Amino acid sequence: MKKPLLLLFILALAGGAYYWWQQQQAIEQAQPLTLYGNVDIRDVSLSFRVSGRISELLLEEGDSVQQGQRLGLLDAEPFSEAVDLAKADLAAAQAQLAKMKAGSRPEEIAQAKAQLQQQQAVLRNAQRLLERQSSLIEKGATAKQNYDDALAARDEAKARVATAQESLRLTQAGFRIEDIAAAKAQVQAAEARLAQAQTQLHDTELTAPNDGTVLTRLHEVGAIVSAGAPVFTVSLDQPVWVRTYIDEPLLGDIYPQQAVWVYTDSRPAQPYRGQIGYISPQAEFTPKTVETTQLRTDLVYRVRVVVDNPDLGLRQGMPVTIRFDAPASEQAHGQ
Repeated sequence: MKKPLLLLFILALAGGAYYWWQQQQAIEQAQPLTLYGNVDIRDVSLSFRVSGRISELLLEEGDSVQQGQRLGLLDAEPFSEAVDLAKADLAAAQAQLAKMKAGSRPEEIAQAKAQLQQQQAVLRNAQRLLERQSSLIEKGATAKQNYDDALAARDEAKARVATAQESLRLTQAGFRIEDIAAAKAQVQAAEARLAQAQTQLHDTELTAPNDGTVLTRLHEVGAIVSAGAPVFTVSLDQPVWVRTYIDEPLLGDIYPQQAVWVYTDSRPAQPYRGQIGYISPQAEFTPKTVETTQLRTDLVYRVRVVVDNPDLGLRQGMPVTIRFDAPASEQAHGQ
């Protein structure tokens, strides 16, 4: 008699346990999906693109900055002088090109013609002397050396006339096309050097790329810094993300652009609105910074949640809770 009662008791206990398990499963399925993660805020190291001496720094750590706001200046005098020098070089190159395009001046052509006429007169005189010496040598009235000197003088005069004629031709023709092209290239090179000098002068001013907050100030006025050396570190106001992870069986419950609610420990009644911005295509082991009830050796997928209306209540590394369905009575922070 006792054995049937014991068997009935065991069956009833198993049935109750099974019913309780089903009820727990139903409760868990009815609850919204909850993930855990950390706030991820981008920061940027700001530096000058040129080397120089810092002449002015306008912000301190903790100051807010606006996009385009000037943060610091380098001593601009050396760069201004480089711009002036580049302008002078450009003016000289442009003048040389204009000279080549214009060709020879009338005065230069007239001078070349006069030199030709002079050499032609010398040639005529040398020709007459040669003819006289030729007549005398036939009569035996002059030395052979005198005839040879007259012949050499005539040949030299001919050569000088040919040189003067070629000089006149070149003067009238002006500069070659290749010379003009080279002069144009010199102008373009001078323009490029001027643009480079002006860019370097502009780079003596350091500005903020986006709205944010100064985290660190690494130098003081008077310091000599090299190009690319960090001067400020700025935490950007936008974008603000939450880095979280989801188990593989739950991937079907989320999708990009899906709306979520982000809760912080400091403001549990004022959740932030957000949306799924990115779901990693690769699985990885759960990082130690993620606190979940699952085993840390489980494979998960990284998810990025973009916060729609972040404020100073969200700070780098802050742990947050992400829920995919908030109570209707709760309002998103920032509305």
